[in-house]
Amino acid sequence: MLKVQEIRELIKLLDSTSVSELSYEENGCKIKLRKGVVTGVVAPEVVQAPVVTQVQAAPVKAEAPKVEAPKAEAPKAEEAKESANINDETLHKIVSPMVGTFYAAPSPDEDDYVKVGDKVTTDSVVCIVEAMKLFNEIEAEVKGEIVEILAKNGQLVEYGQPLFLVKAE
Repeated sequence: MLKVQEIRELIKLLDSTSVSELSYEENGCKIKLRKGVVTGVVAPEVVQAPVVTQVQAAPVKAEAPKVEAPKAEAPKAEEAKESANINDETLHKIVSPMVGTFYAAPSPDEDDYVKVGDKVTTDSVVCIVEAMKLFNEIEAEVKGEIVEILAKNGQLVEYGQPLFLVKAE
């Protein structure tokens, strides 16, 4: 049986790659992880296989299975630009103060709080991070212009993860 920590590590591995689905089996326990299309959240699906004696045609190796990280595809021009901007020391990063779900707008039928090129002040609300059914408004805390939006609407974000890049005035 897989431990919770092992499942979390598999989720992190899947989330950090462009792979959208991962299946893993060990000692009769199967786990299938799939990135959600709508929300971008990884939804684990654990299935305990019934204990049944099976005849296998192929010989079984006695060594533990090796899990290799999928090879990342070559970065696209847009992703390369993003990685260059995120390391730019002249830009201020607005980071997530908690783990939760990123929302760019106050509700699905309203416009986003900010877009690239918008001017913000220290108290401008730039997004919402929802954690445990609480919707927390995130403020810019810097005066400047939004250069890049790093998170996608509905994406699960981590504590300290950069959400926006701002060219401070």
